[in-house]
Amino acid sequence: MNAYLTASNPSNLPPEQLAEVEQNAFRSGVKACSPTLIGIAAWGLVVGVAMIKTHFTIMQALGMTLFVFAGSAQLAALPLIAVGAPVWVIFVTGLVVNLRFVIFSVILAPHFAHLSFRQRAFWGYMTGDVSMVYFMQRYPTEQAEAGKFAYLKGLLIPNWAAWQIGSIAGIFLGSQIPEEWGVGFAGSLAILCILLPMVMNRSTLIGVIVAGAIALLTIHWPYKLGMLLAVLIGMAAAMIWEEWHEKSSADKKQNQGTNKGNS
Repeated sequence: MNAYLTASNPSNLPPEQLAEVEQNAFRSGVKACSPTLIGIAAWGLVVGVAMIKTHFTIMQALGMTLFVFAGSAQLAALPLIAVGAPVWVIFVTGLVVNLRFVIFSVILAPHFAHLSFRQRAFWGYMTGDVSMVYFMQRYPTEQAEAGKFAYLKGLLIPNWAAWQIGSIAGIFLGSQIPEEWGVGFAGSLAILCILLPMVMNRSTLIGVIVAGAIALLTIHWPYKLGMLLAVLIGMAAAMIWEEWHEKSSADKKQNQGTNKGNS
């Protein structure tokens, strides 16, 4: 057995070459996510401002952004905190809003099963929606590849840093930003600018349209349950379309081959 063969080095590369592969993969991750960082920071700014407008202290807001690091859950929880809702209601609301991360965990688990629990927990905390999309675009299968973990780090670290910079700026500037500036709307536009370039094929577009329609139809559901339903149905629609399209293409090729044979 090759002395270099490990779960993180499935290609049996010597240490020097493996280090170079991982450095290049990390840089590729940073490069891939760099166009989204301004939008991520803008969204973080929105959440930072929202925390201050909810009358959080500076330390409370900093603690939430550093330890929770989940914009949708934070925005869902803030109105409940403002009206003095029971802790269990706030907790359940945040849990439901973040249930999509259970889906992310199921998808990522086979890729990084070789890591320790502590590592998986830490990098799971760092994982965001946009980073997840970029990772799955590059590594759609579970096949072990050198540099895969480094690429994920290259996505996650800048994403986390951009969010924290934006959020902390919002925390310290929140009381000085007037409502008429429409910071929340600007943040939503920034997120749209991030997401639109990711619609790379028809199946993704169908998933986005279906998820968007479900989200609008269920916008008044309690605890943002409609968002979870939209994610699940949107993913299912994209997968069904992809499977149908592949089967249709295969049948078409088979028919073309049969016709050529008959001629």
